[in-house]
Amino acid sequence: MQRYPMTPAGHLALEEELKHLKTVERPRITQAIAEAREHGDLKENAEYHAAREQQGLSEARIRDIEAKLGGAQVIDVATLPKDGRVVFGVTVVIENIDTEEQQRYTIVGEDEADFKINKISINSPIARGLIGKSEGDEAKIQTPRGEVEYEIVEVIYGE
Repeated sequence: MQRYPMTPAGHLALEEELKHLKTVERPRITQAIAEAREHGDLKENAEYHAAREQQGLSEARIRDIEAKLGGAQVIDVATLPKDGRVVFGVTVVIENIDTEEQQRYTIVGEDEADFKINKISINSPIARGLIGKSEGDEAKIQTPRGEVEYEIVEVIYGE
């Protein structure tokens, strides 16, 4: 069984999304299909086909979430030893050695990642390059613009 690392907050968010899909979206889509059927000929009924497509997407997402929750490996960073190493769930401040520009990222699971708010996936190149390193270490990370060297300035547990 595939394991899906996630924070407690990410696990809760998936549970809430699953509940919403099952209790709100599924009945709404079923009602939309029933109403579209009442309009007659289904071959040329765009509302019916749109509702059926939406139903398929919703059911696929439900199956995806259920699989991820079934294989969830919830990691609470508060329970980990605080030894200055970069691990899943921490927030890390890194500095580009060439430009001295600092960036702050929190390493989270796939479904929690949102680059706009500096949450990066454990599977991202940046996270993979930082995992296991400690404060003061340097990490070479392959980016689309080439290799970039960063120094780990700070590792924050439980932010």
